[in-house]
Amino acid sequence: MDDRERSWQLELGARMIGVDRVQFRVWAPFANVMAVELVDQDRMAIPMQRSAQGYFDATVEGLGPRARYRYLVEGKLARPDPASRFQPDGVHGPSVVIDPESFGWTDAAWRGMPLNDMIIYELHVGTFTQEGTFEAIIPHLSYLKDTVGITAIELMPVAQFPGGRNWGYDGVYPFAPQSTYGGPDGLKRLVDACHAMGLAVILDVVYNHLGPEGNYLGEFGPYFTDRYRTPWGAAINYDGPGSDEVRQYIVGNALYWVTEYHIDALRLDAIHGIYDFSATHILKELAFSVQTQAARLNRQVAVIAESDLNDTRVIDPPAHGGFGFDGQWNDDFHHALRVVLTGEQRGYYEDFHGIQDLGAAVREGFVYNGRYSAHRRRRHGSSSQHCRPSQFVVFSQNHDQIGNRAVGDRLSTHLPFDLLKVARALVLLSPNIPLLFMGEEYGETAPFQYFIEHGDADLIEAVRLGRQGEFAHFGWKAEDIPDPQDRATFERSRVNRERLDERQAGLCRWTSQLIQLRKTIPSLGPGDAKTIGHKVQVFEEEKALVIHRWVTGGGASLIVLGFNALPTTVMLREPHGTWQRRVDSSAEEFGGVGKTMTAKLEVASAGTTLIVPAHTAAVFTSLL
Repeated sequence: MDDRERSWQLELGARMIGVDRVQFRVWAPFANVMAVELVDQDRMAIPMQRSAQGYFDATVEGLGPRARYRYLVEGKLARPDPASRFQPDGVHGPSVVIDPESFGWTDAAWRGMPLNDMIIYELHVGTFTQEGTFEAIIPHLSYLKDTVGITAIELMPVAQFPGGRNWGYDGVYPFAPQSTYGGPDGLKRLVDACHAMGLAVILDVVYNHLGPEGNYLGEFGPYFTDRYRTPWGAAINYDGPGSDEVRQYIVGNALYWVTEYHIDALRLDAIHGIYDFSATHILKELAFSVQTQAARLNRQVAVIAESDLNDTRVIDPPAHGGFGFDGQWNDDFHHALRVVLTGEQRGYYEDFHGIQDLGAAVREGFVYNGRYSAHRRRRHGSSSQHCRPSQFVVFSQNHDQIGNRAVGDRLSTHLPFDLLKVARALVLLSPNIPLLFMGEEYGETAPFQYFIEHGDADLIEAVRLGRQGEFAHFGWKAEDIPDPQDRATFERSRVNRERLDERQAGLCRWTSQLIQLRKTIPSLGPGDAKTIGHKVQVFEEEKALVIHRWVTGGGASLIVLGFNALPTTVMLREPHGTWQRRVDSSAEEFGGVGKTMTAKLEVASAGTTLIVPAHTAAVFTSLL
């Protein structure tokens, strides 16, 4: 890449500018004096020269990759580099010089993957394998691609966090891949291996806050603001004094992952915790910058948001006043589905009232599109009818919706497997972009619980109390909540794919079959509301959905989803025609009892009665 393409990432941190020459740059407007301390070397600290806007620079001769260093703030406080590329000794230890050109990439022909082609598998690096490292994932990629059929893995945040056990949302060095996961080289090897197999890599990044332990940024400059508050820590300063440099730091981080690590998509955590009232919102600037860099690199890179605002401005194009994100998670889909599956009505689930809301989520995207929310005690959201269905990522479970329950319980621990298969069919064959959480493909029963490994006793206790307070409105008791600091909480959360029982094996085959149908039948692909359309019929008393999907000028499909606990019948009056059953969850090969729906369905203008066995999903395609 040329100098223009790299300028964004060379602004801060340590960079090689020769075989044995390193340039250091740090933004520290709060400091009058800064110096570079070279760890493990018998050299005096190197003074740094101050320039405009509080930047400090120093060039050091006779220094190469893997050299360890710290910054001396005011000549005495030894601190890691805010733009550190590697923290092998943890969040309090020295930073390490990394040469980005030293890794031998083999993916020169890889051009990325459009969001429309993504079937996403979210995983946590520390609990996906026994080793808990980036490289330990590589032997499992063939299973994910060939057995399950997914096309993209999504890594929960990997920025350096305290200790070796964390979800990743306590990261404090946004540029440094977690050392216990394998650091920079480990992550690059994983991404390179994914691309070799045709798998895309999505990285979860956190730009709404930084973690509490090891967070020294406030000593360097105004990275944070007290004008706003987030539930997780001090809000990042995106619109106050000094915010230009903070914005450059964050946008530079996004471009760093895309460029140096060849990441194919970024998923921005909880953007409702990002506050910016400037003329150009940071999210709009970030999305534009990533898309511009992707064009320079001749690759496709997606930007995906997590947001509970139900605001389509996130995914609307800039020409229409939006931020221009490619997609966003749709929590309304999850909440409506969970209420249908479990009947749960505590906390935010009180806003969802059954299969009508689920039908609305499939039909339009947002359920709360400006209507009154009893949970929020106000109107919430905007209409998403104008949005493409493929702009929404949907799921029946994810790390939040499992781990932010009292005991981190999965649906597989208290729902019949036949009902899990119905939910799976809805997620994988919806016109949206589907996401599975690790182990969900076969019905993993191990919980996914919240875990940390902090070093400060007061902070540990504060996290414990915070979790208890967070769950109070769900009615969960404090004694039911696992201790986040206890290593056993972490160990319980590992997945185990080694020995599947017959039900799990059947569910895995069902998952794989649905993905194969999505890939091979055009009318089951991602919807764009122009050439691939869909219509949803809701049968409230029967507790069933029928989704008609079609390709303009091409074929069509019917997806029948029976959430009913007992056999029932539905009256189909449309779409007219003859329909051939392609797959049925009750088939014995998927662990069913063999009581499948009719093999051939004739829908006449007078209507046709269809028998829907209990907890059964089936897919029909049209006979032209």
